[in-house]
Amino acid sequence: MVARGLRLPRRWLAAPFFLWILVAAAFVGAGCASRPGLTWQRYEFERPQMGLPFRIVLYATDGHAATNAAEAAWKRIAELNSILSDYEEQSELSRLSRTAGSGRAIPIGPDLWRVLVRSQEMSRASGGAFDVTVGPLVQLWRRARRQRALPEPDRITAARAAVGWRWVELRYPTRSVRLVAPGMRLDLGAIAKGYALDEALAVLRHQGISRALVSGGGDMVVGEAPPGEPGWKVVVAPLDSPGAPPARTVWLRWASLCTSGDVFQHVEIGGVRYSHIVDPRTGIGLTDHSLVTVIARRGIAADALSTAVSVLGPVAGIRLVERTPSADGLVVRSVVSAGKLQFQTAETGGFRRWERRR
Repeated sequence: MVARGLRLPRRWLAAPFFLWILVAAAFVGAGCASRPGLTWQRYEFERPQMGLPFRIVLYATDGHAATNAAEAAWKRIAELNSILSDYEEQSELSRLSRTAGSGRAIPIGPDLWRVLVRSQEMSRASGGAFDVTVGPLVQLWRRARRQRALPEPDRITAARAAVGWRWVELRYPTRSVRLVAPGMRLDLGAIAKGYALDEALAVLRHQGISRALVSGGGDMVVGEAPPGEPGWKVVVAPLDSPGAPPARTVWLRWASLCTSGDVFQHVEIGGVRYSHIVDPRTGIGLTDHSLVTVIARRGIAADALSTAVSVLGPVAGIRLVERTPSADGLVVRSVVSAGKLQFQTAETGGFRRWERRR
């Protein structure tokens, strides 16, 4: 049942995980404005950003202020897309990639610098499972999904020669970057959205809006809880396989939740299901059918962690999350053993605390 006033584009309905999160978040606190003595009103805004459907849900006492705040947040997200996109040929990121192998260190702006610093920290912590230099391999697998054919082995070998997080030299005194190997292409798809969500929420706070949720795809950041609620209610949908463990419900306040896996983007070739997530260490799209959920204080951390965990797998991935301050994670993976479909679940010791109405 969909409440009156919530209109979802038909194409979104095909993404069950995103829908579960969106609906749960959007409905919490509905009707608060009608309670006696309260002046909070709930406002929703939708706009495509960064190639994805984005949504802002906020509570304010004035419609004009709500609209102005949302517009400022949209403007910030669009600005970041022009900096961090690997699709835009004139983005700051693309211009930096074109200097690979030139021997030059290129000064960069503060946003790209912050994202690259955090990326290198995650690469180091994950042993290279997270790597923003994976761009050449991602390009091959995008083509593979379009053509439904595996990349040629020699092309994978050539692409891997341009991949390696240690070839990104960050020069702190001058805030400049040198890309050592020729052919390097940076891809921030596993971290830029989380940063953009953080920045959008920061803009809303600057505009005087603290009770807000900003989501993009299946990822979100939230601020203060809706009026009268302990947090934003988010349903973590089950893996899209018959018999999978049931959905989990969490309550978020000043936190982020990001997901990763092959639920939405994958291709089946030769009876094998390949994810859009590429292991930078092998050059091959992941073949695990899994869903990773990470909760952290900031979107940039949750976004990067969810991808790193997908690559590392449940055991090593959960260990990585447990080593990360203020982060928790859940992994559900399907495996076939003795001809039977089975499910493996791994989670951090603190994940269940998010399920309590606090």
